Amino acid sequence: MMLPVNGALAAVLSALLAAAVAVAAVARLGEGHEHRREGGGGRGGRDGKRGGGGKGRSTRWGSPHARAVATAGARAAAQLAAVSLVIGYVVRAVPLLLAFVALMFAVATWTAGHRITHNRTWRWTAAPIAAGVVPVVGTLLLTGLVAVDDIALIPVSGILIGGALTGTVLAGRRALDELAARHGEVEAALALGFPDHEARLEIARPAASDALIPGLDQTRTVGLVTLPGAYVGMLLGGASPVEAGAVQLFVLVALMAVQAVAVAVVLELVARGRVHRLHSEPSEGE
Repeated sequence: MMLPVNGALAAVLSALLAAAVAVAAVARLGEGHEHRREGGGGRGGRDGKRGGGGKGRSTRWGSPHARAVATAGARAAAQLAAVSLVIGYVVRAVPLLLAFVALMFAVATWTAGHRITHNRTWRWTAAPIAAGVVPVVGTLLLTGLVAVDDIALIPVSGILIGGALTGTVLAGRRALDELAARHGEVEAALALGFPDHEARLEIARPAASDALIPGLDQTRTVGLVTLPGAYVGMLLGGASPVEAGAVQLFVLVALMAVQAVAVAVVLELVARGRVHRLHSEPSEGE
């Protein structure tokens, strides 16, 4: 049974969003994060002291994350409403469908880049997202599992792009945070003769690797703790439990592959100094 789209649903959604904002405000979530990041995690640790952290800030919402929660909820409502109106027209022509997928990729790149840094190096986040998503989507198209003119291309691409976005953001932020907090260890490694790239990589790798934990936990507990969205959606759409399970298994395995590639690529970019926080401002909601 589908959820009814009526006033009751709108009221429940509004109450849940208000509760999330209130909790973030009362708990002052997000405050002080910039202090921890001050020093930037720039190139090689040697520039880390010059990086752009920024002072902790509080807003009239009570905390940086309270405002971010409210903004995210409002944006999600507006964006889903817009997508619901236009997606029926997009699937009528292959160029429009591909343009829509390209738009999702562009938005993911912008979001990931600006969550990691606000200087010009944010553009490099297109590389880990593309490196993870393009091979999987290409394989689906070449094997005929998804046709280029099939509406399924949009949700499949969206799920994979979203997974790559999450992995890129978590790995990039954690790697740069670690380089900022442990720039003295990077200096020590350089003094021992380690190349710049190797010194940064050894410090950032453990923290960046933690970005894979949410996806691994979701895959390990599927069917035991939660029934993920693809499985539930297939069931509501009339598919058999076996068909729904097969689709969900593909989604989980594909997401692990996409995120592993994205994390590896963004870690390499950080280690090589392609992505850094020099002369940057903190991200919204941090």
